[in-house]
Amino acid sequence: MDSLKTTTVQGLLDGLNDFAPFALAAKWDNVGLMVGHPKAKVEKILIGLDPCMALFEEAVARGVTTVISHHPLIFQPLKRIDIATVAGRLVAFAITKQLNIIGCHTNFDQIAGGISDLLARALGVETGVPLQPAQGDAGCGFGWIGDLATPLAGDAFLHLVAQKLAQPDLLVAGLVPERVCRVAVCGGSCGDFAMAAQDQGADVFITSEIKHSQARWAEDAGMCLVDGGHFSTENMSLVGLQEYLAESMGLADVYLSQRQGRPLRGYLEIIGKREIKK
Repeated sequence: MDSLKTTTVQGLLDGLNDFAPFALAAKWDNVGLMVGHPKAKVEKILIGLDPCMALFEEAVARGVTTVISHHPLIFQPLKRIDIATVAGRLVAFAITKQLNIIGCHTNFDQIAGGISDLLARALGVETGVPLQPAQGDAGCGFGWIGDLATPLAGDAFLHLVAQKLAQPDLLVAGLVPERVCRVAVCGGSCGDFAMAAQDQGADVFITSEIKHSQARWAEDAGMCLVDGGHFSTENMSLVGLQEYLAESMGLADVYLSQRQGRPLRGYLEIIGKREIKK
């Protein structure tokens, strides 16, 4: 791979494809170059979870011209660039500021060393396998499941999860097990994998956006589901993408967003201890 000063958007895309093949992406997904020019030079890179105005403005403030977001800027086909809409404003801003925007979504979700694998490792799962293996590639797939290196009491494990995710208001469905040995995770919205997690012997399944019906199922099935929030279960693993770009591709100026936080916050977190106006 060329040095940072001579890297192009296409060179970056090729490197990303080696790491997290775009062909792994789900059929409904949109990955790769969203806005920009393949021949444009890449000198600084900013990585963030969501392609929103705060991320793009942070890129401009840092002098970054290439942004990699986990979630795609263009998800559904756009029939027009209407700057009266949020999507239109974001695309127009990126073009005006000459930003190259790349999406690395379900392809990064499914690899070893991707979103769920790194989440599992952070929670003490040293070795594991995909929860839902990809067809034709048992080493890739959605979610991750494995045994804790050191089993923990149920309450101690939930405390660890809350700390690692920086998410004090975890939502828990079902009975918290007395002891946690086997853990399943899936960064993002993966409540549909709860039965698969139980079938594969997980004591706890950690994901986000768990549906009401799935929580009720957990109560009757004797399964423990933990909703850690979409942002929190994915954002912490973006460091894996940063490390790949820095170590394997030799790119020096690769930053993780410092402005993006959880879009959903608890009521008490927002108001703090201030007096409520009547």
